[in-house]
Amino acid sequence: MNGLARFRASRAQHAATRDGEGEAWPRVVAEARSLADALPDLLVEARQVAMTVNAGWHGRRRSGSGENFWQFRPFIAGEPVMRIDWRRSARDNHLYVREREWEAAHTVWLWADLSPSMAFRSDLSSTLKRDRALVLLLALADLLAETGERIGIPGLRRPVADRHAAERIAAALSHIGTPESLPDPRDIRRFSDVVLIGDLLDPLDQTLDWMRKVAASGARAHLVMVLDPVEESFPFSGRTEFLDPETGFRLTSGKAEAWRTAYADRLAAHRDAISDVARRAGWSFLVHHTDRPAAEPMLALHSRLSGVLLGGHAGGGR
Repeated sequence: MNGLARFRASRAQHAATRDGEGEAWPRVVAEARSLADALPDLLVEARQVAMTVNAGWHGRRRSGSGENFWQFRPFIAGEPVMRIDWRRSARDNHLYVREREWEAAHTVWLWADLSPSMAFRSDLSSTLKRDRALVLLLALADLLAETGERIGIPGLRRPVADRHAAERIAAALSHIGTPESLPDPRDIRRFSDVVLIGDLLDPLDQTLDWMRKVAASGARAHLVMVLDPVEESFPFSGRTEFLDPETGFRLTSGKAEAWRTAYADRLAAHRDAISDVARRAGWSFLVHHTDRPAAEPMLALHSRLSGVLLGGHAGGGR
């Protein structure tokens, strides 16, 4: 393996086992397949996290009067009936909603990386990376729904203002097919915000290419890098077998502690490269470790999204 140059392979340390405990890997696979079973409990946890920060979250919806017309779009079940434009709907017997420009400026796309490498938890944490990412996503959906924002999941759920968005998103995620680390950027447009929650340990060129495409669309992103504590400290020593949950690639080190410094340097360089592109695009970027409370990144996202959605897209990074 070429050090940590290829992060898809470097993710082997996520499932690292020592002293012949290779049988732990089937349990990781089983956990990755338990998403549907875990979602109800994660939704409850997300609600608790949302309540923790809700006191400081002020409504941001503005009156539609005086705003510029944006477009007509089909009415989506669950929206308030008062939003229907009956004159336009009468033309062809379909229901339409009149969108105004401010609504388009308040579309928030949410994404959590649910790929196999996220189904990992070391002894230093009490939660899977996947579960923490989902709790953050659902808690944020709950908060945004309370303030009337339009929330969508790229490729899975169109943006819609829905007070029950968290429940509907959880239901949609329970039927997800092959999980992808990064969302398809084709639906992301100007006047929208993207919240991406994952370990961001895919090959660096792949991640940076996605970031540049989203930046070129005129959207703004907020990146949350979710890591298990061992992914920072690399506490392995002696003979250690590493397994990549994405590819099944195995690598054995006779003296794992000899890799620690090189690993830390490459991880720092990987993170710095992402942070630098985010900063130049005017985006926000934060790192969260799963041994810390979920409320911490939620408070940070609350502050950054509040500033963006209240003040518009002008300005630099946060």
